[in-house]
Amino acid sequence: MSFEDTFSYSLESSRVVLLPRTRVATFRTSLIHYTLMTEAMDRVDTTFVREGNLEADRPQLILPKTMGKLLLGGFGEKARAYGEWLSAQPNSLGFLRYGFQLRKEELRFRQVDAPIALVTQTVKREVQEREDPFAAILVGVEDGWEISLLRFFLEWVQKSIPRNVQDLRQEGFL
Repeated sequence: MSFEDTFSYSLESSRVVLLPRTRVATFRTSLIHYTLMTEAMDRVDTTFVREGNLEADRPQLILPKTMGKLLLGGFGEKARAYGEWLSAQPNSLGFLRYGFQLRKEELRFRQVDAPIALVTQTVKREVQEREDPFAAILVGVEDGWEISLLRFFLEWVQKSIPRNVQDLRQEGFL
């Protein structure tokens, strides 16, 4: 599969099962505990589970043309290409920069010999029992799992924007 096909397929196929109950903090660093599940491409009923942290610095005011220059610590070439693609989009975030230094830390990787739907249900139940307000559960594509992770991050940011703008206005920054 070509890079473009992997990229498109990863964007289309990724989904968020559970968003964190918290939003991106306006004036401090935010930390998310993610669990990302993907299906093995060459085996039936094999699911890969990645658990880790995403750390994002507080939002900063920026110009739209700088979006493609995001510093993506720990991410690969596909993720960097996604950042460049975002900068070319006419409706990309134009005045707040989320993740001046977005850092990905993969803490645990495991293989589960079960269908992804069953693994997803189990993980969701476990996370909900822990009542972790910083937990996110994602389903993605194995070849483009970092793209899935970034797609989630952007969805989380979009849901945080109204609160961040309100906070910035209250403090006199906007």
